Amino acid sequence: MTDEHARRSAATTRNAEGGRPNLMLALATVGFAINFWAWALIGPLGATYGEEFTLSAFQVSVIVAVPVIVGSLGRIPVGALTDRFGARVMFPAVSLLTIIPVLFTGLVATNFAMLVLGGFFLGLGGTAFAIGVPFVNRWFAPENRGTALGIFGMGTAGTAIASFTTVGISEAFGRPAPFVLVAVLLAAYAVLARALVRDAPGLTAPAGSLVARTVATLKVRATGQLALIYALGFGGFVAFSVYLPTYLVNAYGLERADAALRTAGFVVLAVVARPVGGWLSDRFHPIPVLVVNFLVTAAMAVLAALELELLPGGTVAFLVMAMMLGSASGACFALVAKLAPPDKVGSVTGIVGAAGGLGGFFPPLVMGAVYTQTDSYFLGLILLALTALALAAFCWWPVRRAAADARTAPA
Repeated sequence: MTDEHARRSAATTRNAEGGRPNLMLALATVGFAINFWAWALIGPLGATYGEEFTLSAFQVSVIVAVPVIVGSLGRIPVGALTDRFGARVMFPAVSLLTIIPVLFTGLVATNFAMLVLGGFFLGLGGTAFAIGVPFVNRWFAPENRGTALGIFGMGTAGTAIASFTTVGISEAFGRPAPFVLVAVLLAAYAVLARALVRDAPGLTAPAGSLVARTVATLKVRATGQLALIYALGFGGFVAFSVYLPTYLVNAYGLERADAALRTAGFVVLAVVARPVGGWLSDRFHPIPVLVVNFLVTAAMAVLAALELELLPGGTVAFLVMAMMLGSASGACFALVAKLAPPDKVGSVTGIVGAAGGLGGFFPPLVMGAVYTQTDSYFLGLILLALTALALAAFCWWPVRRAAADARTAPA
């Protein structure tokens, strides 16, 4: 029996173990959501911090984008560590460590510099993604991984929860309240994960140091291709989830609470679309799904750049864009399951996830800088449209050829 056949047989056996894979998927998704909730706490309060500390539009974009840095780059070592130690160790560890910056930001930070510092380490919550993908990937057979990973990706709903609740809880119970609530939830989840999470049978620690394995992963052709795709798919989602409240306040004059609720709607649609993208990828193939997602995203970015009335033009543009970016995120990790070497899924996930996070870091800075200089977001949205068109072409040509080569390669 070939190694691939053995892996497929093992995954099929795991799927047959009653409800164990589904329980593990549920635990991973809940942990991802809570850590992402922590990761996104600053975004809904961006306009509030801007007024309170007299910050420029660019400074506001900095404080809402900074959490993405650690949440992005931190995925590389966290993904590699998950390959070695497993999710039963890593989920509780990351959840407990994230409590520190959550409480610092909510209870201690009182100026721009402290918000940047707290937000930087708050990004640790975003690394939970690199734990969950290899964990879920090992529990499900190849033909079901796209759907399973798409369901896990619904943990990005944590950003929607942050958008829905942060401003309201802060106004009702005081600024620290949402941060204290999330800290308690992180602690509770860490205990739950330690008690119930189990890594899939057959998990073995890979050979070599973390640095050596990361270098080897970077040499895999699929790593760079997948990273570029995810930089727009998930990066676009992250960028809008953290900056859309500020955009709506500046471009349409909405109240902060209204802008936060509309952003939550954007996030919810993207979250729901993610498993749809994974499901479509299982039924067809990730490549055509990605191409359609990016082409429609480009069209919606152009529509948004025209700054039509919020209802219906602007709303349609952003909600359709949310669905396309969510679907693209799901399809990208369905492609990871097809192209990444099985012993490097965690490492590939870390690098690809980092690219997605970094893809979400730069757009808010660009949007803030463009708005500061031109008093308009037109140029920033046109750049998004051009990038989406380029990614559609990239998926259809070089990535499609790489996927074809992977299908014909010997097992």
